[in-house]
Amino acid sequence: MAGRRYDTKTTIFSQEGRLYQVEYAMTAIGHAPMTLGMRTKDGVLLVAEKQPQSALIDSEAGVEKNISAEKMFMIDEHLAVSVAGWTADANTLLNHMRLTAQRYTYSHSEPIPVENLVHQICDIKQGYTQIGGLRPFGVSFLYAGWDNGKGFQLYHSDPSGNFSAWKANAIGQNYDVAQSMLKTDWKEGMTMEEGMLLGAKILSKTTDGSIEVSKVEMAHLTKNKGEGAKFHICTDAEVSVIVEETKKMQAEEEKQKEKERKEKGQSQ
Repeated sequence: MAGRRYDTKTTIFSQEGRLYQVEYAMTAIGHAPMTLGMRTKDGVLLVAEKQPQSALIDSEAGVEKNISAEKMFMIDEHLAVSVAGWTADANTLLNHMRLTAQRYTYSHSEPIPVENLVHQICDIKQGYTQIGGLRPFGVSFLYAGWDNGKGFQLYHSDPSGNFSAWKANAIGQNYDVAQSMLKTDWKEGMTMEEGMLLGAKILSKTTDGSIEVSKVEMAHLTKNKGEGAKFHICTDAEVSVIVEETKKMQAEEEKQKEKERKEKGQSQ
């Protein structure tokens, strides 16, 4: 019972050196629909599990403008994020990100470096873990960005204010299964299409074993030579192509496994 005294205190360490409210925020993120990101040779890919929505919700306006979807949000032309956790908390930080990016551009006449923005937002997150009367933000982000200094980048940040750079990562529900598959199947130099197929395959394994267009959200940040970076939220039609190809690949894998089982049975 002694540990319960520290549960409501966001700024006080327990006797074991723990901040319970930060841990609870991370637990909340662990129950959120999964999102994953990976770097490819063509850019940075974000893939997320969508929750079932009412058919009456108008969600196409943001998608058509490549500004926002259910879990994907554009911050600047060269930077976007995917969210796991409380979207209401995320909205506050998204506003900070967009303002920070535009202020930097106004002051320096160039886009803000990706790590610079991530660092500033994580400073805000960390501040909410040590100021009385506030609670940590219950949200984690995957940041997909490009700048002249480091090229394509993928970052992850959590409620504590920590952030790190990744080649591929997953957050949210069943993130450990997704990360295990990324370690096995992600390859340096893979194309964007290969990454999208891998993302769809991972979602099929971390949900209920099936994959449908209504459950998948994809977006990518790419850059053509001589042009600026461009963020694109995939339409249902584009996602459908990937989903159908994934289903075909899974069917072929099942046939191959069945064939191997039969051959093994005959040899015995």
